[in-house]
Amino acid sequence: MKIYSHSRLSTFEQCRLKFKYKYLDKIITKEKSIESFLGKIVHSTLEWLYNQVKENKIPSIDEVVTYYSNNWEENYESTIKIVKKEFIIKDYFNKGIQFLLNYYTKHKPFNDNTLEVEKRIMINLDEKGEYKIQGFIDRLVHNLEKDEFEIHDYKTGNSLPTKEKIENDRQLALYSIAIKELFGEDKEVLLIWHYLAHNQKIISKRTNEQLQQLKKEIIGLIKEIESTTEFPPKKSILCNWCEYKSMCSEFNKKPKEKGLDIW
Repeated sequence: MKIYSHSRLSTFEQCRLKFKYKYLDKIITKEKSIESFLGKIVHSTLEWLYNQVKENKIPSIDEVVTYYSNNWEENYESTIKIVKKEFIIKDYFNKGIQFLLNYYTKHKPFNDNTLEVEKRIMINLDEKGEYKIQGFIDRLVHNLEKDEFEIHDYKTGNSLPTKEKIENDRQLALYSIAIKELFGEDKEVLLIWHYLAHNQKIISKRTNEQLQQLKKEIIGLIKEIESTTEFPPKKSILCNWCEYKSMCSEFNKKPKEKGLDIW
């Protein structure tokens, strides 16, 4: 039995060579992007904030910013890569503060009945338990007034998704399967994305029939992964942020013969 994750599945779809390096060869690199670092620090700050709220404490905005700043300083490394050369580290640091200021102002006093933060979940995709998905929910809420559960996810990227992309998003839909297993198949589960760069939230949900179909699709993808023997690279804009770029054959080719382009 192998336990998969949304990121593992997505990496295979994004680039099979990256999947091989990361999950089969288990190559660990020190290279990180500033975008992923920013996301990590903002997520951990919001996790701390809601843990305080669960203890009946509401930190001031100054305390939230102080926590974020200290967390950034303690974890920042000079090797973190900035792809967009028009920006410097301070730009990203300030961006995170603005995310938190907007979020805090919009959601204080945070009284939406948060049950857990960074909740680990395990999903059985089949009755025998041969195929499993694990993940972590940023924040789980039980709306007592409507008796609905809410899966909240924070996004720190710049772009807003299309309606089609949201309706086909796999990650939170998978997580809703686990919540229905815990609290009942008849429970309504809302999928809520907080796009912090736009100070907006997007809400969606799935029917039980859609979730059953999703299980079948994921099992099919896992079977494809496990039968794959060739792992070619797949070049895309995402390569600029890939931690394996320096060892990728697409970016380490020798100059071609005369008259042909050079990488």
